[in-house]
Amino acid sequence: MKNIHKILIAFVSILAVSCSADDVENRPVIEKGTTPEFVAPETDKQFVLVEENATNPAERFVWSAATYSDNVVVDYTLLMDVAGGDFTAPQTLATASNSTQASVSVKNLNQAAIELGAVPGEAKQFDLKVMSSVSGGVPMVSAVPLTISINTYSGLIAYEFTDWYFVGDATVSGWDNNKGNQPLFRSGTNPKEYMYTGFFKKGEFKVISNPGSWTPMLGKADGVKMAPRNTDADADPANFAIPTEGYYTFKMNTETLAYTLVAFDAAAAQSYATVGLIGSSTAKGWDGSTAMTQSTFNSHIWTLGVTALNDGEAKFRANDAWDVSWGGKTTFSGGGTGDNIPVIKSKYLIYFNDLDGSYLMIPNQE
Repeated sequence: MKNIHKILIAFVSILAVSCSADDVENRPVIEKGTTPEFVAPETDKQFVLVEENATNPAERFVWSAATYSDNVVVDYTLLMDVAGGDFTAPQTLATASNSTQASVSVKNLNQAAIELGAVPGEAKQFDLKVMSSVSGGVPMVSAVPLTISINTYSGLIAYEFTDWYFVGDATVSGWDNNKGNQPLFRSGTNPKEYMYTGFFKKGEFKVISNPGSWTPMLGKADGVKMAPRNTDADADPANFAIPTEGYYTFKMNTETLAYTLVAFDAAAAQSYATVGLIGSSTAKGWDGSTAMTQSTFNSHIWTLGVTALNDGEAKFRANDAWDVSWGGKTTFSGGGTGDNIPVIKSKYLIYFNDLDGSYLMIPNQE
């Protein structure tokens, strides 16, 4: 009886493999037909994009349906490259399934053009193509590109930096990883170096780079080195400890993982009634300061919520006067000099420390 069962099992297995092979052999091969070609808009159309219209549709692109040898679901991808480009590294504007049109917002068209080298305020030509694809078939791409001209606004700006934030009962946010966490101030000359001089409660802390997430995280390995936690599967590093409430300077290097944590004497530090941002990049120009908000946790820390700035320069000054002012030489972060800070047009979250003149300007890319 056992042998009969073994023979039956073997027979069924062979039959299943045979049927599977037959299915593959009998599966229809989808052959290419006609390529999708643009119907609208007309070629050489000019787009002058305005930031105030960012969420509005810039254009509804329409194309003819691709045809294949069988009735299948066709997926479309709207691609853009520089005029005369080979589409080896295009920008994707939109996707559509079984639809021969797609709407592209002003913001998305603007950003795609900038990614492809457009200079804000200057018209540049681009080619668009539609790629069709089906399951079991070879993709097809428009034979004739649609050429358009785009005059962009500044849009998103390149910000190739990592920001780090405190979390822990020694800090302003407590152990909440997404509650106004205080960022560290990044060096203007070495993007791997971070520093914060300020008030800490008695307690402990770690640093995180993505508010709302516990990874990546940096904690204490020993008295001179940090331990990283890059994924949820990694071990949780030890906390940095603040033995007594007061002011401290914490420095860290994310490349070498070296850190220092030392007491800071703030007894002689001057206090200011107001600190504001001023300069040609601000709405008031050099004629008036934009007031910043003073921290209730640390009176030497000042912030400015999402604020639109133009191409230009800026400085920080106290009490709406020029008796005390701070600046820097580098965009986004730095401090400690009297130079005007170079600013690139964007919206920013701004942090300033009047103890050492450190500033951090994080582009708000929403």
